[in-house]
This record gives sequence, C-alpha cells and structure tokens, in this order.
Amino acid sequence: QVQLVESGGGLVQAGGSLRLSCAASGRSFNSYIVAWFRQAPGKGREFVAGNRWSGGTTYYADSVKGRFTFSRDNAKNTVYLQMNSLKPEDTALYYCAAGFTIQTMADVNEYNYWGQGTQVTVSS
Repeated sequence: QVQLVESGGGLVQAGGSLRLSCAASGRSFNSYIVAWFRQAPGKGREFVAGNRWSGGTTYYADSVKGRFTFSRDNAKNTVYLQMNSLKPEDTALYYCAAGFTIQTMADVNEYNYWGQGTQVTVSS
C-alpha cells in the first residue's frame, strides 16, 4: 500500500514558477512508475509527466515540454514537478499517481494510487 501527499500548489502570475512535491509513504517508490496528472474544472484528468524507473526516460505532455521538469528522490520517496513559465491554461488540480504495472503511462485507469491533489492557479 502506498499513500501519496502532494504539496506546493498556490496562486502565481503568468510567467511565474512553482514546485510541486509528492511524498510517498508505506512502501519505497523505487520500483513504481510515478506520474503527475492534472484536472481543470469541467475537464478530464490529463497526463502531465511521468517516469518509469529511477534514471529512465521521463515523458511529458506536449503542452508542458520545455517548461515543466519531473524529478525524483528515491531516498526521500519524493517526486517533484518544477513548473516554469506558467500559463493561465496550466490552472488545474494537480495529482500525483503511482502504479507498479503500467502499459500506457498516460492512462489514468492504470494507476493504483492517487494523492488528494494540490491546486495550481495561474493568473493572467
């Protein structure tokens, strides 16, 4: 069993930056696939970034490539999402998710564990 707790959200002006954290407890993150998703009001949950294993390739949604950076610290069981050059369309509730056996990283249905989400609001 894994528990995920996100933090770091807030209100920021367009062009600003935020760093989200996702702390895991219960089991080590090392063998899990971990990803960030987001959900804007009235929309479905969409994939933002994810990583298959420590040191492996990180995948990003096209909408955030070059602006967001996924990182993980397995020793701390924590993953991060550094978000730069934020835009109003980045406004959403951001979730951390984890799973052990995932075929399609962007598929929300494949993840076993979810955090409660942290709100990011970008003003224009």
